[in-house]
Amino acid sequence: MSRAGPASPGRSGAALPLPLPLPLPLSLPGDRKREALSAGALLQPIIKDVGEIYSRLLDHRPVIQGEIRYFVKEFEEKRGLRELRVLENLKSTIFEANENILPKCEQSMHDNLNEVLKRLQASNNMIHRLQEREHEERKLQADKVMADEENRIAHWESFMKEQQNKQAEVDEEHRKAMERLKEQYSVVLSFFTWYVGN
Repeated sequence: MSRAGPASPGRSGAALPLPLPLPLPLSLPGDRKREALSAGALLQPIIKDVGEIYSRLLDHRPVIQGEIRYFVKEFEEKRGLRELRVLENLKSTIFEANENILPKCEQSMHDNLNEVLKRLQASNNMIHRLQEREHEERKLQADKVMADEENRIAHWESFMKEQQNKQAEVDEEHRKAMERLKEQYSVVLSFFTWYVGN
């Protein structure tokens, strides 16, 4: 600011409204005309200063434009379009994966999965045959155990019958021996009683 006075802001810091230019009379006498021109020339720096004060205090466009320029410089010039390059690299990687790697993976997966499926089916068949064989062996073993149990029961029954027959024979021989002894002792007893009685 070049001059102080009515163009400088007040102590409160509020900006003064721009003064309107003084209307010049259309026809002024010579001296008055010069005075008006010189007064207009004196008012122009004051108006300029007031305009600067107004633009500094109330017009925020230069600050915003500076921030915008800084933002653009930071993200375009300094970063060198790094994000765009990263996205282009990602795009090329995805394209390459879709064009080359994915078909190879699919083919390899189909080949390997077919091989794995065949192996699984073969192992499943083997396990099924082993289960059938084990089931047959268990059935044969159960039949053998049942046959052995039946043979044991039959042998036991025949053994018990034989024991009963032998027991009957022994009982019969014992009864006969008892009768013989009884007859023999009855003869001896009768002889003894006769002998004692005489």
